[in-house]
Amino acid sequence: MEANAHIQDSPYSLISNWDNFRWPNFTQAEMACRHCGVSYHWPEFMNRLQKARTLAARPFRIHSAHRCSLHNARVGGAPLSQHLKLAADIGLKGHEPRALYQACRDAGFTGFGFYQTFLHIDLGPRRSWYGNTKAKQLWQIY
Repeated sequence: MEANAHIQDSPYSLISNWDNFRWPNFTQAEMACRHCGVSYHWPEFMNRLQKARTLAARPFRIHSAHRCSLHNARVGGAPLSQHLKLAADIGLKGHEPRALYQACRDAGFTGFGFYQTFLHIDLGPRRSWYGNTKAKQLWQIY
């Protein structure tokens, strides 16, 4: 068996399997763990993220995407966080929050976390939550 054969069958990778033609507005580096650089290859997620970016017609600033378990624990992430596979925290700067949410919903995302400075999106179970009281006030005006 080849030394790295297990990596080829895994969605976790340091190997470049990025498709710049399908996802021209994102880089593998911005979607990888900020701690170790490992990325999680999930084409369905990236196709939807690109669709949301196209619908929003504005650049996305990704604050956090994939996280290794160590990084997730260090930043206080939920033990079963979707970030352990792939999720995206999109900065609100330059966006009208309601339009950003609508673009992500229309692209097929199912999990939404509403925060003061970003919108969390994922493809986990259909659910939503607010980061805190101020975030709830910000998002409930829509």
